[in-house]
Amino acid sequence: MFDNTDDIHPLFADAPSSTEFKKLRKRIVRQTREAVEQFGMVERGAKWLVCLSGGKDSYTLLAVLHELKWRGLLPVELLACNLDQGQPNFPATVLPEFLEKMGVPHRIEYQDTYSIVKDKVPAGRTYCALCSRLRRGNLYRIAREEGCSAVVLGHHRDDILETFFMNLFHGGRLATMPPKLVNEEGDLFVYRPLSFVAEADCEKFAKALNYPIIPCDLCGSQDGLQRQQVKQILDGWERNSPGRRQVMFRALMNARPSHLLDSGLFDFAGLMRNSEQFETSSGNVPDLR
Repeated sequence: MFDNTDDIHPLFADAPSSTEFKKLRKRIVRQTREAVEQFGMVERGAKWLVCLSGGKDSYTLLAVLHELKWRGLLPVELLACNLDQGQPNFPATVLPEFLEKMGVPHRIEYQDTYSIVKDKVPAGRTYCALCSRLRRGNLYRIAREEGCSAVVLGHHRDDILETFFMNLFHGGRLATMPPKLVNEEGDLFVYRPLSFVAEADCEKFAKALNYPIIPCDLCGSQDGLQRQQVKQILDGWERNSPGRRQVMFRALMNARPSHLLDSGLFDFAGLMRNSEQFETSSGNVPDLR
């Protein structure tokens, strides 16, 4: 159903006709649909705030969600949103012009969080953590103002895997970005429909469609060194053993609490042998004196 170019959303109007791109597109659409269904993201008639930064991941998210909606597979209302945070040299007209051209309902919000970050973050430190928190707070506010039930983000499989290893190496916990969560206030869902999609596929997809990519380092602050180190480690593993990333990602969906060490997830103290279970159920409690 994806090969009929006479029936297509404008976001795909300039799609290459190559077999390679068609396979890429089908794969991303299929993986997004699988994540939406597997993690129960759809509430029929709901309204989603689709966060658009202008990077390759958010363009991919926007296009694929509109593709699913165009095909009748996503019965929700979509509102694209870009938060202009006042970074130097941010091309403020790029996204509004693009969204108007594509006929995508949208809201552009200006909030100068950049000045706040510059004032609060010590010299030499990255801005990303505080910038992200301020951005998220504003997106929650906008979602409420627009009557949205969910904030939808463009994090992909590699973001999730990298976050897992950052928590493992530096945070001392087994945790990552979940595909679906409820915010602290309890009134909004946060969805990550690209959870199964590889970063490399997002990059190929956005470049093939010639979307106007806006770099994420306009503020002069690169992403945290820890994430870059983790990315390099994963890149090395992938080079030595192609497909390693996907194998590790599948492990996040195959957790076995009884084979870890968290007594809050598994009752190790109450674990008994078969003979002890029999003796307890029959009333013959062993004498431990």
